[in-house]
Amino acid sequence: METLNLEVVTPSGLIFEGKAVEITLPGEEGEFGVLAHHASLTTLLKAGVVDIEKEDKSVESIVVNWGVVQVDEEKVVVLVDGAVAIRGESESEIAKALDAAKTLLSDVSDSNLAIASVSAKIESAAHKLV
Repeated sequence: METLNLEVVTPSGLIFEGKAVEITLPGEEGEFGVLAHHASLTTLLKAGVVDIEKEDKSVESIVVNWGVVQVDEEKVVVLVDGAVAIRGESESEIAKALDAAKTLLSDVSDSNLAIASVSAKIESAAHKLV
C-alpha cells in the first residue's frame, strides 16, 4: 500500500505529521481526495474536515477553519489558520475536541453551515472511535 507524507501546520505549530494512504480535504471548489502520486497542485481550503486514512485503515479527523494545501506526488502540506484534531480515548475527550472545533468555526463567515456540516461529519466519525 503506497503512502504519502502529510503535514498539517497552524501558526501555533505542527498539528499532524505522518504517513497517510488517503487524505480527504475541504477544497474551496468542493471536497477532494489525494492518494500517493497525485498530480501537483496548490489550492485554497474552506472550513471543514481533513480526513486522514492511515496505513492501519484507521481514520483521523482534523477540523480546519481555512487555509491552503500544497500537493505533490509524495507529500501534502496543509497550512491553516486554525485546526483542532478530533482524537481522544474517551467520549468526554472527543466531546471537548468537538466543542473546540465549534469554537474554531464560529469566526468563519458561513459559520452556522460550517458548524452543522462539520458537527455531523465529526460526530459520525467519533462514534466509530468509541
